[in-house]
Amino acid sequence: MAPVRGRAEVSRYLRDLPADLTKVLRGAGRAGGDVIAEEAKLRSRSDYVSENIVANSQIEADHIRVTVTVKPGYARSMAIWMEYGTSPHFISVDDQVRQGRTARRINRNGDAEFKATLVINGKPVGSTVYHPGAQPFPFLRPARDTKAGEAIAAAQAHINSRISVGAVLPDSGAEEKDL
Repeated sequence: MAPVRGRAEVSRYLRDLPADLTKVLRGAGRAGGDVIAEEAKLRSRSDYVSENIVANSQIEADHIRVTVTVKPGYARSMAIWMEYGTSPHFISVDDQVRQGRTARRINRNGDAEFKATLVINGKPVGSTVYHPGAQPFPFLRPARDTKAGEAIAAAQAHINSRISVGAVLPDSGAEEKDL
């Protein structure tokens, strides 16, 4: 019987293959997500929102999910208002937030003439302000719609660069970037 060499290496390669392929596919998804995120950053009206747009990937039961979103916090609120617009509404200082303070004290404005007024951008506007609402300015959905083909091409290029005949080159830091 002929001796067999390399059995341990082949066994190790086959054992590690699913995990390596998962890393490659997760990186491919992220590469596609980055294309859409960059387009969304260009389309956004707000630099603050643009700075907080991210592409995240996560492994779920039977697939890899890539999400292009805005980081949690005020930037996400601004992004939602931009994407979908707002209805007309009144703005005032809520009595629960006020805690007995005047609008002047909340605004840290020492002028007596502004005692019961809200100050927006340094200008007194009254105790209540009617906001006419904001028109929607979609930037995330159009980014996805216009860059879908490029995102798929970027994902395919990532896969092609990591898989060759007889070798799978996984991303070394596939999980580092994700939240």
